Amino acid sequence: MMETLQALMGGFAVALTANNLMLAFLGALLGTAVGVLPGVGPAVTVALLLPLTTKVEPTGALIMFAGIYYGAMYGGSTTSILLNTPGESATIVTAMEGNQMAKRGRAGPALATAAIGSFIAGTLAIVLVTFLAPVVVELALKFGPADYFSLMVLAFTTVSAVLGNSALRGLASLFVGLAIGLVGIEATSGQTRFAFGVPQLMDGIEVVTIAVGLFAVGETLYSASKLQALDETLEKVKGRVWMNAADWKRSWGPWLRGSAIGFPFGCMPAGGAEIPTFLSYAIEKKLSKHPEEFGKGAIEGVAGPEAANNASVTGAMVPLLTLGIPTSATAAILIAAFQQYGLQPGPLLFISSKDLVWGLIASFYIGNVMLVILNLPLVGIWVRLLAIPKPQLYAGILVFATLGVYGMRQSAFDVFLLYGVGLTGFIMRRYDFPVAPVIVGLILGPLAEQQLRRALSISQGDLTVLVTHPISATLLAITAVVLVGPRAWKLLRKNRSS
Repeated sequence: MMETLQALMGGFAVALTANNLMLAFLGALLGTAVGVLPGVGPAVTVALLLPLTTKVEPTGALIMFAGIYYGAMYGGSTTSILLNTPGESATIVTAMEGNQMAKRGRAGPALATAAIGSFIAGTLAIVLVTFLAPVVVELALKFGPADYFSLMVLAFTTVSAVLGNSALRGLASLFVGLAIGLVGIEATSGQTRFAFGVPQLMDGIEVVTIAVGLFAVGETLYSASKLQALDETLEKVKGRVWMNAADWKRSWGPWLRGSAIGFPFGCMPAGGAEIPTFLSYAIEKKLSKHPEEFGKGAIEGVAGPEAANNASVTGAMVPLLTLGIPTSATAAILIAAFQQYGLQPGPLLFISSKDLVWGLIASFYIGNVMLVILNLPLVGIWVRLLAIPKPQLYAGILVFATLGVYGMRQSAFDVFLLYGVGLTGFIMRRYDFPVAPVIVGLILGPLAEQQLRRALSISQGDLTVLVTHPISATLLAITAVVLVGPRAWKLLRKNRSS
């Protein structure tokens, strides 16, 4: 424990430099703003900033990206409560009760319980990340190539099966990502794959271009196509913003329970922030002394889910930093950010880039304090952001994305590729194909291939190495359960009911 505390103190020394403090503040500010704006979100923002931050020092850039990630959770609650339009999918439940509170003239207490709950859950989750991450790193250092390959197969399966409404569509998206990851000259054999004689494809496709195309261009086109269907009514913040004694009494339990539910889900591959928020809502409804208020503006229905989604977002940093496994769309983009600087998240990062990792973890503590200060007192400013005309906002995002990608290599081919990918992303969103598995397949695919080659090289081509190693066999068994389990359970229930 003392070693962990010493590493954390070293991290604070890195995070508290003037440059990193400014970037943490900028990340928190941007995160809150994009959380407030419906249809923008942290994945779009980080993707948009990737080409513009290639010259920024890695620690500062990653501190800013992380600030955008967890700051968006704070901002999302403002839109959900005042506009009944969740800025993020994880704040859908907040909209259900929070907007009802706002309609009853209690927008202030709803915003306050969301912000304080987010702060408490975020802080508890960061403490858990601090002490859990070194334990996972110790375990992960014992992994061999076969174990790593099986871990990535598990990540592929869970991300594809859980993100989106259909496992089949998720797997289709994953295979698109894996295919894109194969483009270019293969490092071991020197063989060119899927380049079709195009010189620009020989070195492979830039992850940043795909990320910006899918998340910035594709998502923006999709949001713009839905613009006419939106019917938004902004509720005003009336009366006092602060909570009264009864609100505090009814909120502290849901804050703690929401934190306990959200963190483990964040740590799971593809656990996400949506499931724990609905679970927290259901538990609070069952435990509340005022169940009749649910659906009409119960404060417990805002406090619990908001704590759950923030704990989940912070918990996602455990698999991301220790194993290099993303558990959400934004986490997948953050992996792309690491790779932009030639860094690969995983256990070795804690050894090779100790200052960066612990500086990033320390910045979570600082960013969380910044966010609670930024959110409540400045709620009036955040509300004004909702007045930005959407057509101008979306046009600005497209211009920003185009300039950023062109600026990386001054290549017209990259711009054509960006809009080709963006159009594909729009079609995928239109027909309900999740886009996050594409990024996961693109980033982890080449790494999985590398680990499989190593495992087969050590075992002299014997594929049974994947099932004879205990860790690898266990991971593959979990993969099979994730893939087959839900269908088997559904079939069993159907047979029982018939």
